[in-house]
Amino acid sequence: MKILQLCKKFPYPVKDGESLAIMQLSHSLQQIGNEISLLAMNTSRHLYKGDTLPEEAEHYVSIEKVDVDNSIRFSSAIKNLFSDTSYHISRFISPAFENKLTQMLRHNQYDMVILETLVPAIYLPIIRKHSNAKIIMRSHNVEHEIWERIAKNSPFFPKKWYISLMAKRLKAFEVNHMNNYDFFAAISQKDLDAFRKSGMEIPAAAIPIGIDKKNYMPDYRQYTKKWSIGFIGSLDWQPNKEGLWWFLKKIWIRLSEKYPDLELHIAGRNTPPEFMNMNKKNVFVHGEVDDAKAFINQHPIMIVPLKSGSGMRVKILEGMALGRVVITSRMGLEGIHAKHEKEILIANSLEEYMKAFEFCNNERERWLEIGKNAEQLIHRDFDSLNIAKNLMAHITAIPS
Repeated sequence: MKILQLCKKFPYPVKDGESLAIMQLSHSLQQIGNEISLLAMNTSRHLYKGDTLPEEAEHYVSIEKVDVDNSIRFSSAIKNLFSDTSYHISRFISPAFENKLTQMLRHNQYDMVILETLVPAIYLPIIRKHSNAKIIMRSHNVEHEIWERIAKNSPFFPKKWYISLMAKRLKAFEVNHMNNYDFFAAISQKDLDAFRKSGMEIPAAAIPIGIDKKNYMPDYRQYTKKWSIGFIGSLDWQPNKEGLWWFLKKIWIRLSEKYPDLELHIAGRNTPPEFMNMNKKNVFVHGEVDDAKAFINQHPIMIVPLKSGSGMRVKILEGMALGRVVITSRMGLEGIHAKHEKEILIANSLEEYMKAFEFCNNERERWLEIGKNAEQLIHRDFDSLNIAKNLMAHITAIPS
Protein backbone atom coordinates (compact mmCIF):
# COMPACT_ATOMS: atom_id res chain seq x y z
CA MET A 1 0.00 0.00 0.00
CA LYS A 2 0.92 3.64 -0.46
CA ILE A 3 0.67 5.21 3.00
CA LEU A 4 0.80 8.78 4.30
CA GLN A 5 1.63 9.23 7.97
CA LEU A 6 0.54 12.49 9.63
CA CYS A 7 2.24 13.62 12.86
CA LYS A 8 1.81 16.53 15.22
CA LYS A 9 5.59 16.78 15.68
CA PHE A 10 8.64 15.76 13.69
CA PRO A 11 9.51 12.32 15.15
CA TYR A 12 13.23 12.88 15.47
CA PRO A 13 15.42 12.63 17.45
CA VAL A 14 13.89 9.37 18.64
CA LYS A 15 14.18 10.15 22.34
CA ASP A 16 10.57 9.98 23.48
CA GLY A 17 7.83 7.39 23.36
CA GLU A 18 5.73 9.07 20.70
CA SER A 19 8.64 9.43 18.30
CA LEU A 20 9.73 5.84 18.82
CA ALA A 21 6.18 4.59 18.24
CA ILE A 22 5.90 6.57 14.99
CA MET A 23 9.29 5.60 13.62
CA GLN A 24 9.05 1.95 14.61
CA LEU A 25 5.64 1.42 12.99
CA SER A 26 6.59 3.22 9.78
CA HIS A 27 9.82 1.24 9.49
CA SER A 28 8.02 -2.06 10.09
CA LEU A 29 5.30 -1.21 7.56
CA GLN A 30 8.01 -0.46 5.02
CA GLN A 31 9.79 -3.73 5.80
CA ILE A 32 6.67 -5.74 4.97
CA GLY A 33 6.32 -4.07 1.56
CA ASN A 34 4.51 -0.76 1.96
CA GLU A 35 5.55 2.68 0.68
CA ILE A 36 5.51 5.29 3.45
CA SER A 37 5.52 9.08 3.24
CA LEU A 38 5.66 11.44 6.22
CA LEU A 39 4.05 14.83 6.74
CA ALA A 40 4.84 16.30 10.15
CA MET A 41 4.33 19.55 11.97
CA ASN A 42 7.65 21.03 13.01
CA THR A 43 6.36 22.70 16.12
CA SER A 44 7.95 25.45 18.16
CA ARG A 45 7.81 23.24 21.27
CA HIS A 46 9.58 20.30 19.57
CA LEU A 47 11.52 22.06 16.82
CA TYR A 48 13.77 19.99 14.57
CA LYS A 49 16.50 22.33 13.33
CA GLY A 50 18.52 19.91 11.23
CA ASP A 51 19.06 20.68 7.56
CA THR A 52 19.63 17.04 6.63
CA LEU A 53 17.30 14.16 7.34
CA PRO A 54 18.43 11.46 9.78
CA GLU A 55 19.46 7.97 8.69
CA GLU A 56 16.69 6.57 10.89
CA ALA A 57 14.18 8.10 8.45
CA GLU A 58 15.58 6.58 5.26
CA HIS A 59 12.69 4.13 5.03
CA TYR A 60 10.36 6.99 4.04
CA VAL A 61 10.02 7.64 0.30
CA SER A 62 9.34 11.30 1.08
CA ILE A 63 9.37 13.54 4.13
CA GLU A 64 7.73 16.93 4.48
CA LYS A 65 7.72 19.10 7.59
CA VAL A 66 5.85 22.37 8.12
CA ASP A 67 6.75 24.90 10.80
CA VAL A 68 3.86 25.37 13.23
CA ASP A 69 3.91 27.78 16.17
CA ASN A 70 2.08 25.91 18.93
CA SER A 71 3.52 27.93 21.82
CA ILE A 72 1.39 28.14 24.93
CA ARG A 73 0.60 31.79 25.52
CA PHE A 74 -1.25 33.18 28.52
CA SER A 75 -3.29 35.60 26.37
CA SER A 76 -4.35 32.82 23.98
CA ALA A 77 -5.24 30.50 26.85
CA ILE A 78 -7.45 33.16 28.44
CA LYS A 79 -9.08 34.01 25.11
CA ASN A 80 -9.81 30.34 24.57
CA LEU A 81 -11.92 30.31 27.74
CA PHE A 82 -14.58 32.27 25.86
CA SER A 83 -14.85 29.69 23.09
CA ASP A 84 -16.02 26.09 23.09
CA THR A 85 -12.89 24.69 21.44
CA SER A 86 -10.09 22.68 23.02
CA TYR A 87 -6.91 24.69 23.54
CA HIS A 88 -4.98 21.42 23.30
CA ILE A 89 -6.23 21.11 19.71
CA SER A 90 -6.58 24.70 18.50
CA ARG A 91 -2.85 25.40 19.01
CA PHE A 92 -2.15 23.05 16.09
CA ILE A 93 -4.41 24.68 13.50
CA SER A 94 -2.12 25.79 10.67
CA PRO A 95 -3.07 27.08 7.20
CA ALA A 96 0.47 26.24 6.00
CA PHE A 97 0.11 22.63 7.14
CA GLU A 98 -3.35 22.41 5.56
CA ASN A 99 -1.96 23.69 2.25
CA LYS A 100 0.91 21.19 2.25
CA LEU A 101 -1.47 18.34 3.09
CA THR A 102 -3.83 19.37 0.29
CA GLN A 103 -0.95 19.52 -2.17
CA MET A 104 0.27 16.03 -1.22
CA LEU A 105 -3.20 14.51 -1.43
CA ARG A 106 -3.82 16.02 -4.85
CA HIS A 107 -0.55 14.77 -6.30
CA ASN A 108 -0.54 11.27 -4.79
CA GLN A 109 -3.03 8.42 -4.71
CA TYR A 110 -2.64 7.17 -1.16
CA ASP A 111 -4.29 3.95 -0.09
CA MET A 112 -4.09 4.82 3.60
CA VAL A 113 -3.59 7.89 5.78
CA ILE A 114 -2.45 7.19 9.35
CA LEU A 115 -3.19 9.89 11.91
CA GLU A 116 -0.64 9.59 14.70
CA THR A 117 -2.42 10.79 17.88
CA LEU A 118 -5.62 12.83 18.07
CA VAL A 119 -4.32 16.21 16.85
CA PRO A 120 -4.22 15.46 13.06
CA ALA A 121 -7.96 14.74 13.24
CA ILE A 122 -8.35 18.51 12.78
CA TYR A 123 -7.62 17.84 9.11
CA LEU A 124 -10.16 15.04 8.54
CA PRO A 125 -12.35 17.20 6.24
CA ILE A 126 -9.32 18.03 4.08
CA ILE A 127 -8.37 14.37 3.72
CA ARG A 128 -11.93 13.33 2.84
CA LYS A 129 -12.21 16.15 0.31
CA HIS A 130 -9.02 15.36 -1.60
CA SER A 131 -8.52 11.61 -1.15
CA ASN A 132 -10.30 8.25 -1.15
CA ALA A 133 -7.70 6.75 1.16
CA LYS A 134 -8.72 4.78 4.22
CA ILE A 135 -8.16 6.92 7.31
CA ILE A 136 -6.60 5.18 10.29
CA MET A 137 -6.58 6.76 13.73
CA ARG A 138 -3.63 5.48 15.71
CA SER A 139 -4.49 6.61 19.21
CA HIS A 140 -1.47 6.69 21.53
CA ASN A 141 -3.64 7.52 24.56
CA VAL A 142 -7.17 8.29 25.61
CA GLU A 143 -6.12 11.93 25.53
CA HIS A 144 -8.83 13.40 27.75
CA GLU A 145 -8.19 10.75 30.44
CA ILE A 146 -4.67 12.07 30.94
CA TRP A 147 -5.91 15.55 31.71
CA GLU A 148 -8.81 14.33 33.84
CA ARG A 149 -6.29 12.48 36.01
CA ILE A 150 -3.95 15.49 36.15
CA ALA A 151 -6.88 17.70 37.23
CA LYS A 152 -7.87 15.17 39.88
CA ASN A 153 -4.32 15.14 41.29
CA SER A 154 -3.93 18.94 41.28
CA PRO A 155 -4.29 20.46 44.79
CA PHE A 156 -4.51 24.09 43.57
CA PHE A 157 -8.20 24.82 42.86
CA PRO A 158 -7.83 27.41 40.03
CA LYS A 159 -5.46 25.06 38.20
CA LYS A 160 -7.76 22.10 38.88
CA TRP A 161 -10.74 24.06 37.49
CA TYR A 162 -8.90 25.16 34.34
CA ILE A 163 -7.47 21.72 33.56
CA SER A 164 -10.88 20.12 34.18
CA LEU A 165 -12.45 22.51 31.68
CA MET A 166 -9.75 21.78 29.09
CA ALA A 167 -10.18 18.03 29.67
CA LYS A 168 -13.93 18.34 29.12
CA ARG A 169 -13.43 20.14 25.80
CA LEU A 170 -10.75 17.71 24.73
CA LYS A 171 -13.09 14.81 25.49
CA ALA A 172 -15.81 16.38 23.37
CA PHE A 173 -13.41 16.65 20.42
CA GLU A 174 -12.10 13.11 20.91
CA VAL A 175 -15.54 11.50 21.26
CA ASN A 176 -17.15 13.52 18.46
CA HIS A 177 -14.50 12.36 15.99
CA MET A 178 -14.05 8.72 16.98
CA ASN A 179 -16.58 7.34 14.46
CA ASN A 180 -15.25 9.44 11.56
CA TYR A 181 -12.30 7.18 10.73
CA ASP A 182 -12.24 3.96 8.72
CA PHE A 183 -10.29 2.08 11.37
CA PHE A 184 -9.31 2.84 14.95
CA ALA A 185 -6.02 1.43 16.30
CA ALA A 186 -5.97 1.80 20.08
CA ILE A 187 -2.62 1.34 21.79
CA SER A 188 -4.02 -1.03 24.43
CA GLN A 189 -7.11 -3.14 25.10
CA LYS A 190 -7.98 -0.91 28.05
CA ASP A 191 -8.01 2.15 25.80
CA LEU A 192 -10.05 0.30 23.17
CA ASP A 193 -12.62 -0.68 25.80
CA ALA A 194 -12.83 2.94 26.96
CA PHE A 195 -13.54 4.16 23.41
CA ARG A 196 -16.12 1.42 22.88
CA LYS A 197 -17.81 2.43 26.12
CA SER A 198 -17.94 6.03 24.85
CA GLY A 199 -19.83 4.94 21.74
CA MET A 200 -17.23 4.03 19.13
CA GLU A 201 -18.76 1.69 16.52
CA ILE A 202 -16.25 1.60 13.66
CA PRO A 203 -13.81 -1.31 13.02
CA ALA A 204 -11.10 -1.22 15.67
CA ALA A 205 -8.44 -3.28 17.43
CA ALA A 206 -5.78 -2.98 20.10
CA ILE A 207 -2.48 -2.52 18.24
CA PRO A 208 0.37 -2.01 20.74
CA ILE A 209 3.69 -0.29 20.19
CA GLY A 210 6.31 -2.58 18.69
CA ILE A 211 9.94 -3.11 19.60
CA ASP A 212 12.67 -4.25 17.21
CA LYS A 213 14.61 -6.67 19.41
CA LYS A 214 17.84 -6.38 17.43
CA ASN A 215 18.11 -2.75 18.59
CA TYR A 216 18.09 -3.74 22.28
CA MET A 217 21.13 -5.47 23.81
CA PRO A 218 20.80 -5.97 27.58
CA ASP A 219 23.92 -5.48 29.70
CA TYR A 220 23.43 -7.91 32.57
CA ARG A 221 26.87 -7.11 33.99
CA GLN A 222 25.30 -4.19 35.85
CA TYR A 223 23.50 -6.66 38.11
CA THR A 224 26.83 -7.56 39.75
CA LYS A 225 27.80 -3.93 40.42
CA LYS A 226 26.60 -1.30 42.87
CA TRP A 227 22.83 -1.01 42.65
CA SER A 228 21.34 2.22 41.32
CA ILE A 229 18.05 3.58 40.04
CA GLY A 230 17.43 5.10 36.62
CA PHE A 231 14.57 7.35 35.55
CA ILE A 232 14.27 8.50 31.94
CA GLY A 233 11.39 10.29 30.24
CA SER A 234 10.44 13.54 28.56
CA LEU A 235 10.07 16.02 31.40
CA ASP A 236 7.97 18.46 29.41
CA TRP A 237 5.21 15.82 29.54
CA GLN A 238 3.10 16.55 32.60
CA PRO A 239 2.49 12.94 33.79
CA ASN A 240 6.26 12.25 33.82
CA LYS A 241 7.02 15.45 35.71
CA GLU A 242 4.17 14.90 38.16
CA GLY A 243 5.18 11.29 38.86
CA LEU A 244 8.87 12.10 39.34
CA TRP A 245 8.11 14.93 41.78
CA TRP A 246 5.86 12.59 43.75
CA PHE A 247 8.63 9.97 43.90
CA LEU A 248 11.22 12.51 45.06
CA LYS A 249 8.99 14.03 47.74
CA LYS A 250 7.27 10.90 49.05
CA ILE A 251 9.53 7.95 48.29
CA TRP A 252 13.12 9.08 47.86
CA ILE A 253 13.34 10.66 51.33
CA ARG A 254 12.58 7.30 52.96
CA LEU A 255 14.68 5.29 50.49
CA SER A 256 17.79 7.43 50.95
CA GLU A 257 17.49 7.10 54.74
CA LYS A 258 17.21 3.33 54.60
CA TYR A 259 19.75 2.82 51.80
CA PRO A 260 22.28 5.69 52.14
CA ASP A 261 24.49 4.40 49.29
CA LEU A 262 21.64 4.09 46.78
CA GLU A 263 21.87 6.49 43.81
CA LEU A 264 19.07 7.92 41.67
CA HIS A 265 19.98 9.02 38.14
CA ILE A 266 17.48 11.18 36.23
CA ALA A 267 17.55 11.80 32.48
CA GLY A 268 14.96 13.47 30.31
CA ARG A 269 14.39 15.66 27.33
CA ASN A 270 13.53 19.28 28.16
CA THR A 271 14.35 18.85 31.84
CA PRO A 272 13.01 21.98 33.61
CA PRO A 273 15.20 24.13 35.91
CA GLU A 274 13.51 22.88 39.09
CA PHE A 275 15.02 19.45 38.39
CA MET A 276 18.34 20.60 36.92
CA ASN A 277 19.00 22.85 39.93
CA MET A 278 17.97 20.29 42.50
CA ASN A 279 20.46 19.59 45.28
CA LYS A 280 19.73 16.23 46.88
CA LYS A 281 22.26 13.72 48.11
CA ASN A 282 22.90 10.87 45.63
CA VAL A 283 20.46 12.34 43.07
CA PHE A 284 22.15 13.00 39.72
CA VAL A 285 20.26 14.91 37.03
CA HIS A 286 21.75 14.37 33.56
CA GLY A 287 19.25 16.27 31.40
CA GLU A 288 18.92 14.94 27.86
CA VAL A 289 21.29 12.04 27.21
CA ASP A 290 22.75 11.10 23.84
CA ASP A 291 21.95 7.40 24.12
CA ALA A 292 18.80 6.45 26.06
CA LYS A 293 19.49 2.71 25.77
CA ALA A 294 22.99 3.11 27.21
CA PHE A 295 21.57 5.15 30.10
CA ILE A 296 18.93 2.50 30.86
CA ASN A 297 21.56 -0.25 30.71
CA GLN A 298 23.71 1.53 33.32
CA HIS A 299 21.14 1.07 36.09
CA PRO A 300 19.67 -2.33 37.03
CA ILE A 301 16.53 -0.72 38.50
CA MET A 302 14.28 1.55 36.44
CA ILE A 303 11.39 3.52 37.96
CA VAL A 304 8.30 4.77 36.11
CA PRO A 305 6.23 6.36 38.92
CA LEU A 306 3.15 7.41 36.97
CA LYS A 307 0.19 8.93 38.83
CA SER A 308 -1.72 10.01 35.69
CA GLY A 309 -1.62 9.17 32.02
CA SER A 310 -3.12 6.78 29.52
CA GLY A 311 -2.01 4.48 26.73
CA MET A 312 1.26 2.54 26.86
CA ARG A 313 4.59 3.63 28.29
CA VAL A 314 7.30 3.08 25.70
CA LYS A 315 10.09 3.57 28.23
CA ILE A 316 8.74 0.59 30.19
CA LEU A 317 8.88 -1.51 27.01
CA GLU A 318 12.45 -0.34 26.43
CA GLY A 319 13.48 -1.00 30.02
CA MET A 320 12.04 -4.49 29.90
CA ALA A 321 13.59 -5.16 26.47
CA LEU A 322 16.95 -4.24 28.04
CA GLY A 323 16.37 -6.62 30.93
CA ARG A 324 15.96 -4.03 33.68
CA VAL A 325 13.99 -4.51 36.91
CA VAL A 326 11.20 -2.01 36.20
CA ILE A 327 9.20 -0.64 39.14
CA THR A 328 5.99 1.11 38.09
CA SER A 329 2.38 1.66 39.06
CA ARG A 330 -0.57 -0.33 37.79
CA MET A 331 -1.38 2.73 35.70
CA GLY A 332 2.10 2.68 34.18
CA LEU A 333 1.69 -0.99 33.32
CA GLU A 334 -1.47 -0.46 31.25
CA GLY A 335 -1.30 -2.49 28.05
CA ILE A 336 1.62 -4.65 29.22
CA HIS A 337 0.64 -8.05 30.59
CA ALA A 338 3.52 -8.49 33.03
CA LYS A 339 3.22 -10.16 36.43
CA HIS A 340 4.43 -8.75 39.72
CA GLU A 341 7.75 -10.29 40.83
CA LYS A 342 7.96 -12.31 37.61
CA GLU A 343 8.66 -9.75 34.85
CA ILE A 344 8.16 -6.50 36.75
CA LEU A 345 7.60 -4.96 40.19
CA ILE A 346 4.36 -3.06 40.80
CA ALA A 347 4.19 -0.26 43.38
CA ASN A 348 1.50 2.39 43.83
CA SER A 349 2.07 3.71 47.35
CA LEU A 350 4.93 4.56 49.70
CA GLU A 351 4.54 1.23 51.44
CA GLU A 352 4.58 -0.73 48.17
CA TYR A 353 7.66 1.13 46.93
CA MET A 354 9.49 0.38 50.16
CA LYS A 355 8.56 -3.30 49.83
CA ALA A 356 9.74 -3.31 46.21
CA PHE A 357 13.15 -1.91 47.14
CA GLU A 358 13.39 -4.24 50.12
CA PHE A 359 12.79 -7.07 47.66
CA CYS A 360 15.52 -5.68 45.40
CA ASN A 361 17.94 -5.44 48.32
CA ASN A 362 17.21 -8.86 49.82
CA GLU A 363 16.52 -10.91 46.68
CA ARG A 364 19.40 -9.87 44.45
CA GLU A 365 19.79 -13.37 43.08
CA ARG A 366 16.33 -12.94 41.50
CA TRP A 367 17.20 -9.72 39.66
CA LEU A 368 18.64 -11.53 36.69
CA GLU A 369 15.61 -13.83 36.54
CA ILE A 370 13.15 -10.90 36.48
CA GLY A 371 15.23 -9.04 33.90
CA LYS A 372 15.44 -12.01 31.57
CA ASN A 373 11.74 -12.77 31.98
CA ALA A 374 10.97 -9.15 31.07
CA GLU A 375 13.17 -9.34 27.98
CA GLN A 376 11.47 -12.54 26.84
CA LEU A 377 7.98 -11.07 27.34
CA ILE A 378 8.79 -8.05 25.15
CA HIS A 379 10.22 -10.22 22.38
CA ARG A 380 7.18 -12.49 22.49
CA ASP A 381 4.34 -9.95 22.70
CA PHE A 382 5.74 -6.74 21.18
CA ASP A 383 7.69 -7.78 18.09
CA SER A 384 7.40 -4.81 15.71
CA LEU A 385 7.06 -6.79 12.48
CA ASN A 386 4.30 -9.00 13.87
CA ILE A 387 2.43 -5.93 15.09
CA ALA A 388 2.71 -4.23 11.67
CA LYS A 389 1.43 -7.39 9.96
CA ASN A 390 -1.49 -7.56 12.40
CA LEU A 391 -2.41 -3.93 11.67
CA MET A 392 -2.34 -4.53 7.91
CA ALA A 393 -4.51 -7.65 8.27
CA HIS A 394 -7.17 -5.62 10.08
CA ILE A 395 -7.06 -2.80 7.53
CA THR A 396 -7.20 -5.00 4.44
CA ALA A 397 -10.29 -6.69 5.94
CA ILE A 398 -12.20 -3.37 5.90
CA PRO A 399 -14.78 -3.34 3.09
CA SER A 400 -13.98 -0.88 0.31
